[in-house]
Amino acid sequence: MGAEPHHVVDTDSGASSEDPDAHESAESDAGSFDLTPIVGRNLRTLRVKRGLSLERLARASGVSRAMLSQIELGRSTPTINVLWKIACSLNIPFSSLISEKEKTQTALVLPRSRAKILSSQTGCFSSRALFPVDEQRKIEFYELRLAAHGLEQADPHPTGTTENLVVTAGSLRLRVGTQWFALGTGDAAYFVADVSHDYMNPGATETVMYLVMTYA
Repeated sequence: MGAEPHHVVDTDSGASSEDPDAHESAESDAGSFDLTPIVGRNLRTLRVKRGLSLERLARASGVSRAMLSQIELGRSTPTINVLWKIACSLNIPFSSLISEKEKTQTALVLPRSRAKILSSQTGCFSSRALFPVDEQRKIEFYELRLAAHGLEQADPHPTGTTENLVVTAGSLRLRVGTQWFALGTGDAAYFVADVSHDYMNPGATETVMYLVMTYA
């Protein structure tokens, strides 16, 4: 589709030689609900249920043992990319790692002040859960924000996972496998997300998207 626009890519600069994943931790959004202890509890529970040691999970996920230990101890909040690696290696929905049991109600308001927001290493990409993360789900709904000239590179999700997104502000270049697609405000896309895929913002303003993810 011609020359690619300028973009920002998350790099591995700054990671220590002892822990290559050290740069893959990030603070939650200033106004968001703290996910650190929730992710830590959920990861340890899921790992123990599977009978996995930290070493085995590290080999399966590509996330270092040191980083996994820090996450379980509630000392580090992982980025979106790290959580995806862990979820894929355990073959579980993303929400299983950020879920917190809540009292069942007829209707549930999800205040932005308590939103489950995760960011990429550079902060150019953020994801906000727009559903009650109280249990494992096959369908998830997210608000995605991508800074001007930003790029988010996503690893393949579990086999059969699909994504259906709509751009509500700005523009998007979407790569699925080896194909690129251009989307403007109001455009939508549906694709199987069990291959690598990228979200690129070619514009000078923030791109806002809403995403429905469905697991097989």
